[in-house]
Amino acid sequence: MAPDPRSAFRASVLLACVIICSNVLCPVGAYLYNNRYAGDQVFRITPSNEEEVRVLRNILGKMKVDLWQPNSASLISHNATVDVHVKRNDTRGLRSNLKRESINYRVFIYNLQKEIEKQTGYRSSRKRRSETQYDYEVYHSLEEIQSWMFQMNRSHSDLVDMFSIGKSYEGRQLYVLQLGKRSRPQKKAVWIDCGVHAREWIGPAFCQWFVKEALNSYQHDSVMRRLLNQLNFYIMPVFNVDGYHFSWTTDRFWRKTRSKNHKFHCRGVDANRNWKVKWCEEGASSHPCDDTYCGPFPESEPEVKAVAKFLRKHKKRVKAYISIHAYAQMLLYPYSYKYATIPNFNCVESAAHNAVTALYSAYGVRYRYGPASTTLYVSSGSSIDWAYRNGIPYAFAFELRDTGYFGFLLPESLINPTCTETMRAVKAIASGLLKKCETDTDRFPYI
Repeated sequence: MAPDPRSAFRASVLLACVIICSNVLCPVGAYLYNNRYAGDQVFRITPSNEEEVRVLRNILGKMKVDLWQPNSASLISHNATVDVHVKRNDTRGLRSNLKRESINYRVFIYNLQKEIEKQTGYRSSRKRRSETQYDYEVYHSLEEIQSWMFQMNRSHSDLVDMFSIGKSYEGRQLYVLQLGKRSRPQKKAVWIDCGVHAREWIGPAFCQWFVKEALNSYQHDSVMRRLLNQLNFYIMPVFNVDGYHFSWTTDRFWRKTRSKNHKFHCRGVDANRNWKVKWCEEGASSHPCDDTYCGPFPESEPEVKAVAKFLRKHKKRVKAYISIHAYAQMLLYPYSYKYATIPNFNCVESAAHNAVTALYSAYGVRYRYGPASTTLYVSSGSSIDWAYRNGIPYAFAFELRDTGYFGFLLPESLINPTCTETMRAVKAIASGLLKKCETDTDRFPYI
């Protein structure tokens, strides 16, 4: 029987589409996370008094929701916005409950699946993976980031040293890049980690941007040359490697690590509640299914344990600890777990002021800054409190763009401006380490 020319044509078109789609992240919703977020919505709710706070906690407690800001229902307070991701089957019920209780709300994102596709769905995968033309203005998978780290190590051996500080729960290497001129052995150092919370993709994007800018500007930027000559920078682009990988393959809004719990089916620990400082007190949860679960014991997570071990080993040289998060547009410093003033407050406050001023100078974006407990919320077992307690005098957590319009889905078009302004802030903090700031050394660093 002779072949049908129309069938042959259709087959050739289909084959061409397959070939094209194999090289491009096709904008077909079903292929991104199996279309699991179709119809999901993000609400911004603003309770105006304590009674509305109580009612809202009760409403959300009866539903399976994903809190974006704050990350726990216990942290909901009046006149502070609550950003919550709601499954498509629950959106109508939440709307009617909020209307019945006259609680102010608006829908920020009407179809979460479409927003996810907008963020990552239209970029060439070939463009992402090209090492010679590595694109710093797209988000990269864990494999791509680690491949890039090896490339940086090979091509900038005079300024870069790559090493692993351990393995994750699922057995992935925990890679760190050391940046700095090998001039003398005992230089002061700055630690920067990104990707503690898996869904905050702008974090790893910034760590890569920082490395790129530092290396590319070393020859012509006198400030950067001085920083790399006089300081070492330890850069950990992806702290929570297992969670970050999972956020690419399965659940875009995964936050925690991926460790297993023997009593519950829920997996993972909040890697910013697992540090050995006021562990599992206010602002952390003891329930394994909660996003702020503190873990079975301090440093239970191999990722946290590995970083803590490295910082303890080098604590005499590490003068600044910086952790990059999202989102809120804030620069936070200790304390997280209590309302109190740190001993070297004047020096840290001055450094924070200089950093947000430098950040503002790029595009006029305003950041709030101050102690984490009063500026954001109380949390225990955090990395900045641990770093401070262990003798690192400048401990900061950045909450990068934005303030909720995109939330965790910051578009790739905003990677450049976000990283450019944050770069200015980090350089300001690092430059401050080369100057002397008087503080009460008898009191520091005890908590």
